[in-house]
Amino acid sequence: MKIQTAERANENSIDDSPVFKRQLFAYEYSAQFIKGTVLEIGCGEGYGAKYLSKYAEKYIGIDKYKTSNLENIENIEFIQTKVPYLTKIKSNSIDVVVCFQVIEHIKKDYILIKEINRVLKKGGIAIISTPNIKMSLTRNPFHVREYTILEFNEMVSSYFSIIKLDGVFGDEVFLKYHEENRISVEKFRRYDIFNFEKWLPSCILRIPYDIL
Repeated sequence: MKIQTAERANENSIDDSPVFKRQLFAYEYSAQFIKGTVLEIGCGEGYGAKYLSKYAEKYIGIDKYKTSNLENIENIEFIQTKVPYLTKIKSNSIDVVVCFQVIEHIKKDYILIKEINRVLKKGGIAIISTPNIKMSLTRNPFHVREYTILEFNEMVSSYFSIIKLDGVFGDEVFLKYHEENRISVEKFRRYDIFNFEKWLPSCILRIPYDIL
């Protein structure tokens, strides 16, 4: 099954290019840490897996939606499954876990962090990215929650002792994109006199979110 929403960055979409480049930066940054057996949680259509697998002995990508983009690549294994439980991954079997823009979608986020810790070998590395709520322009109906830096650090420190927190900031092109989105959101809010944004069910709010 192949799915495309406003939430999933698509390497083939020009409209998504600032979002896609933000996602791609996470993969490019992570390349320096890639070694041994790598697990990507939420690999999507697999563009990141194809990039990082060049640096890994074995690359395991998991996603709830099936993709054919990772077939017939020698060192890549794709597993269709849901998280937070990583039941198909053995304990102490992974050198590096990458999980980009996924955890904000997961109801049991603490369980996912615990599972990442379980599957990692001693001395393994987890690289996780998620939106900073202070940079969000409006409620995202695809997200269960978003975090402040302190909230995210508190969750991760429940299972990891060595933590490094970094931010991803855009160039002038991305900042222009962000400002244009902010203006569009403010125009929309002028007509939202009943504050639908706050109380509408996510499944309904996703419709205008995809359109806009």
